[in-house]
Amino acid sequence: MNKTELIDAMAADAGITKAAAKKSLESFLGNVESTLKGGGKVSLVGFGSWSVSERSARDGRNPQTGETIKIAAKKVVKFKAGTELSDAVN
Repeated sequence: MNKTELIDAMAADAGITKAAAKKSLESFLGNVESTLKGGGKVSLVGFGSWSVSERSARDGRNPQTGETIKIAAKKVVKFKAGTELSDAVN
């Protein structure tokens, strides 16, 4: 499912216009992004939670040449599925 299909499904399920569904989805995504940028965590009970963790710098290897390369430190977004979502998938 892509963003357009999600907007269509949200509009149909909630009985609202596609424009309203798009605004709602963009608002949700924007708020999740800004919370994670600020170092916070977003939790939706039963669905899952998003958090940011630090990945330290490390040495890697170029698979073509075998040469050692430096991989820079960076922040990564993690998602942990909630119990209800995990149960629904299984």
